[in-house]
Amino acid sequence: MTANLDLLVIGDANPDLVLRGGDVEPAFGQQERIVEQGFMVLGGSAAITAAGAARLGLRTALAATVGDDVLGRFVLEELAAAGVETTAVRVLPATSTGISVALSRPDDRAILTARGALAAHDPGGVPDDLLRRARHVHIASPFLQPLLRDGLAPLIARARAAGATVSLDPGWDPEERWSTVARAAVAADLLLPNEQEAAHLAAALPGVGAADPASGLPAPRTAAAVLGSGGALVVVKSGADGALAVRDGRVIRAASYRVDAVDTTGAGDSFDAGFLAGWLGGADLADCLALGCACGALSTRRAGGIGGQPTRAEAEALVRAVS
Repeated sequence: MTANLDLLVIGDANPDLVLRGGDVEPAFGQQERIVEQGFMVLGGSAAITAAGAARLGLRTALAATVGDDVLGRFVLEELAAAGVETTAVRVLPATSTGISVALSRPDDRAILTARGALAAHDPGGVPDDLLRRARHVHIASPFLQPLLRDGLAPLIARARAAGATVSLDPGWDPEERWSTVARAAVAADLLLPNEQEAAHLAAALPGVGAADPASGLPAPRTAAAVLGSGGALVVVKSGADGALAVRDGRVIRAASYRVDAVDTTGAGDSFDAGFLAGWLGGADLADCLALGCACGALSTRRAGGIGGQPTRAEAEALVRAVS
């Protein structure tokens, strides 16, 4: 079968309720606090990455699970409007769609998630025919989706057998067990964790080098080297400090781009979309990192994960302007 998709994203799709401005830290004891703004937007790491990739011109599909409810219909409508193929998004009856509440500050955020249909997202249900249609498969947020977490290794093997390359953005592990994904993650072609995720994943594997005395976890470069020991290209996202990649013992760094940030929700997922657009287009590693950083930075211009996502022309213009 001819690969007629540049990218198949597998993972989470749900609405994000973003609250920002004012005092976004809640207080128990029945206290009520006022925030400046609230938005319901498309969320989920996989959905945000898919929307960003489509915005950059990649032929993109999403395999995810939502409920047969108003929130599920919202997700499908937003994905379609973003140009993402949704034929592999399962709609489950009598199941609520997952939802996340993001308490957003300009430089950080806290997230509360109700899994809902995310807990029923089974990677075994992704058809082999769909995998064969994709040049590349990107997997997101396995820790939030227990069936995806436990079926990660077979899914990676199936995708590679179908002829696709595979990337993984692990996300945070709410149970902080890490090893459940770390063992499977090293089989991917490309890993896209942030600094904290990389450190925890590496610490769950043998062969970890010197650790930071304060945290007991490996530094980003050490973590990347450990995670890449099986051959994966490891890209570590560092927010305002940019990103780094480790290949054959060599470290390549990219600086972040300064913009007037409104909301950082999904910036790492937009980075993933930009990096993958460069990588699938054959760009060198430094240019992939720069494009990822530009996409991540520009995505913060609007509330939520997808409203500020750039076109390829916008992202490349930012890279040129700062180079």
